[in-house]
Amino acid sequence: MLASGNHAAAHRAAGQHHGGWLAYPSERLRHDHCPPSARTAQACHVSGDRFAKAVVLRHDGGYMLAIVPASHRLNLPDLKEKLGADLVMANETEIHRLFADCAHGAVPAVGRCYGLDLIVDDSIRAQPEIYIEAGDHETLLHLTHAQFERLTSNAPHGRFSTHG
Repeated sequence: MLASGNHAAAHRAAGQHHGGWLAYPSERLRHDHCPPSARTAQACHVSGDRFAKAVVLRHDGGYMLAIVPASHRLNLPDLKEKLGADLVMANETEIHRLFADCAHGAVPAVGRCYGLDLIVDDSIRAQPEIYIEAGDHETLLHLTHAQFERLTSNAPHGRFSTHG
């Protein structure tokens, strides 16, 4: 179901702030409130392989996002090999502070809007279309592969997640 949600994070994620990072508007899908990303994907009849989940990490005195499919688990040791040993999962207090305009746990996979670097798992980059949380547990943004590539064009990438 399409909607024009009014939550600040949804507008930010949709590119209406910070220079409009999407070249054209994304489709917005409204859904029942579903906190875990895997459940959100299920409720919207979207493959978890195509739902980009943002994992907030503390790295080198700052923060970054690792973008993996909702159907996958982040393999932190593999990511530490790529980025260095100074890498840990951010705690709930840190996440809430960074994403104060978002519902608890509804972190959009858009680092640029929040001044955060990204690293993108190759398995999500391989998808023909990608869905991302819009920050409110009730709205998904549907991106084409080209839109997602533009959104993450300067981000490093690699394999650092496992299915399951």
